[in-house]
Amino acid sequence: MMKTYFLSDIMDIIGGGTPKTSIAEYWSGDIPWLSVKDFNTDDKYVKKTEKCISKLGLENSSTVLLQTGDLIISARGTVGELAMLAYPMAFNQSCYGLRAKSGIVTNNFLYYLLKHNLRILKNNTHGSVFDTITRDTFDNIQVSLPSITIQNKISVILSALDDKIELNQRQNNNLEQQAQALYVNNIELYKERNIKVEDIVITANTGADAIQKAPIVDYDTGVKCVRVGDMSNKRSYSDWGYAKVTDDVFSQYQLKKDDIIVTRTASLGLNTIISKNLDAVYNNGLIRLTINKDVIVPLLVYRQFQTDDFKNYISKIEGETSVRPNMKINYLLQYSFAVMNKEKQKELINVLEPLWNKQEQLIEENTRLAAIRDALLPKLMSGEIDVSNVDISALTSTDKLSFRCRSPPKKISFFPDKFNPNSGICDFFIRQIVTFFPYFCTFYALFTGYNFISKHSLCCVNQIERIRT
Repeated sequence: MMKTYFLSDIMDIIGGGTPKTSIAEYWSGDIPWLSVKDFNTDDKYVKKTEKCISKLGLENSSTVLLQTGDLIISARGTVGELAMLAYPMAFNQSCYGLRAKSGIVTNNFLYYLLKHNLRILKNNTHGSVFDTITRDTFDNIQVSLPSITIQNKISVILSALDDKIELNQRQNNNLEQQAQALYVNNIELYKERNIKVEDIVITANTGADAIQKAPIVDYDTGVKCVRVGDMSNKRSYSDWGYAKVTDDVFSQYQLKKDDIIVTRTASLGLNTIISKNLDAVYNNGLIRLTINKDVIVPLLVYRQFQTDDFKNYISKIEGETSVRPNMKINYLLQYSFAVMNKEKQKELINVLEPLWNKQEQLIEENTRLAAIRDALLPKLMSGEIDVSNVDISALTSTDKLSFRCRSPPKKISFFPDKFNPNSGICDFFIRQIVTFFPYFCTFYALFTGYNFISKHSLCCVNQIERIRT
């Protein structure tokens, strides 16, 4: 049975602060200090911060040390960014710390509850210049809570998806480090000559005007646009905004396989390589390089752009001006670096390409996992999916994840009694089957007791296991 509360009644709302920057002893200590730039991603947990403060800084300012499991939400400017603390951290005054009230709600469930209500929170902001979440915002929003037992079940189900996403991210980071180390070592051993970027490109252009030619819109146009913010926040293609562009603009600025795009304003030098032709363009905050493959393999250029040498070259621009930095195309074209002969390039690519392909697979898998999580979230929070008969005790195992249904639920609110591939939410999952069949089967069986694999025969699911990799 659901109970209704105001958000402010189910959690403690904690304000933050900033130690005086003029007192050096307050800074560079061992206490992580959060600002919104540390958690403006879709990651559940925040594990590190750009800045740290000292014990003196903590004691002589209004900042507070939040505990492991507490939540942090951005309240000014970029509002509604949300994360859970993996470790104790202090935080600034542009955020609120949130702590679940014991006996009413758990921190883990509160995280997903707030994720579900972010749009309502953002619609209730205040401020004429900057959007702001105030304590009054939490006073005016009502939510419905199930029992603690149901909260725990819902939290474990959603956390299983977020944990897998985090695991994939760690694997991806490991692959990135391996690939970069291989590249740097091979360049040191087999460099043949130095070459400038201008000598390896066919074209180098800034993107479409962000206002006149590629404005971002809030509806699906079929064409996306990558911006500097997408690069600095490491957003995947699926999270880029849609743009309203003409056919001519799309033809001129379409991102194609092996293009390399580099940010030229705000956060300079951030870059990526395009793995396939995309229904997307880039705006004038970025530079696109089309690489001459007769000279060098594009993936090797991308690897070079991840080196400290390239980052140091780009950082010189930021050191030369006190205003917002802006990189001219010619500055990028003058960058010089070592290259190997074609034979050695080919040998190295044979090693690097499989690593890159695996990274791309993990990114795509995470996109699908996030889509499944986001589809489940409103159904679980509203009670439309009944989890009362689901036994998820084995999910606490560190060795495996195991889902058991004691018997098929008497009432199935998420899926119909008879499998109907035309029902809306079923259709969403069906579209995932080809590339995401194992997860589909696991969560379908978890909620229905229905074994999808056994030729659509309704039966009890005794056990579905997947080994944690």
